[in-house]
Order: sequence, then structure tokens, then C-alpha cells
Amino acid sequence: MTKKIINSKDSDLFRQTIGKVNAVKSDKVHHSAELPPKPYPKPKTNNPEDMMLDGFLFDVEEVSHEESLTYTAPGLQHAVLTKLRKGFFGVQAELDLHGLTSEAAKQQLLSFIARSISAGFRCVHVIHGKGYRSSENRPVLKNNLNRWLRQHKEVQAFCSTPQRHGGTGSVYVLLKLTKNQDDLL
Repeated sequence: MTKKIINSKDSDLFRQTIGKVNAVKSDKVHHSAELPPKPYPKPKTNNPEDMMLDGFLFDVEEVSHEESLTYTAPGLQHAVLTKLRKGFFGVQAELDLHGLTSEAAKQQLLSFIARSISAGFRCVHVIHGKGYRSSENRPVLKNNLNRWLRQHKEVQAFCSTPQRHGGTGSVYVLLKLTKNQDDLL
């Protein structure tokens, strides 16, 4: 490679920009006796709203009073939904949202799921009703629950229950395994 010839004007500009330079007397690096700070874990959030994904990702069609709800998270096997529908996982907690406004129902649902996760529950039962008495002639809570559960980071699947447990007026919700549950399996 040929050496580039720099004119004196460029050389002067370079020296002005760099400033005073001291020669390096030793090329050895001396480590300080200080230890680097220890890492600390991120503080856990106590706000159930933080467990929700962005809503625009889950634009779902509205369902009617008698339609069944089903959902499986991406990557989850279809057999898991079949087992959930048949009651294989066993219900460990139940929440009834009848008569609540949408906002109150959402807060109740989020805090219920947070408590269920901290208790190590895997499967919960949420009763939302069919929405026959809704003013808009469509099931408001049922449709909102369909969106909210899809947005929740800890929900792996949900489906409408058999008729004896509420039918299309309630859902079984499968939550992610916690570390304590992993040890039991």
C-alpha cells in the first residue's frame, strides 16, 4: 500500500484538533484493586397492568352470546387445548365477573391472575356470563375477556367450559408454569 501524502494545511488542522499528546511509556495495563459492582436483579413489578401486551396485536372478531372461546399461545400444541377443555389440569381457583363494569372486571381479572400465579396455580376458572342483559345486545364482558386473556403474558391457553361448568358463559384459563411447578413435575 502506498503512503498517502498529507499536505501541511491538513497536518496542522489535525494537530490542532488532537491537541497535546504524551508518549506512552509503558504498554502494560494495571488493574485496580476495586471489584466491579455486583449485578442486582430487576425489581419485580407489582402492577398487574404491566403483564399485558399491546392491544393492537390482538385484534379479534367479536363473538355472540352462544359462541365458544378458544385460544392457544403461539408454539403451544393443540393437544394442550384438548386436555384443558376436558378438565385434565384441574381447576385451582375461580373468579366470577357477573355484574361488573368492563373496567372493574379488568382490574379484578388482572389481580386474580397475579394472585393465581404467585400461588402457583396452573388452571383457573373465570365466569364472565353470556351477556344476554347487555345494553348493546352483544356480550361485552365475554368479548373483552377474549381480548384481555390473549394480551396477558402469562396466559398460555383458554377455552369455553363444558356445559356443567358454565358452557359459553365461562372459560378455563391455563397459566404458564412457574419454577415451583417445574420442580414438582
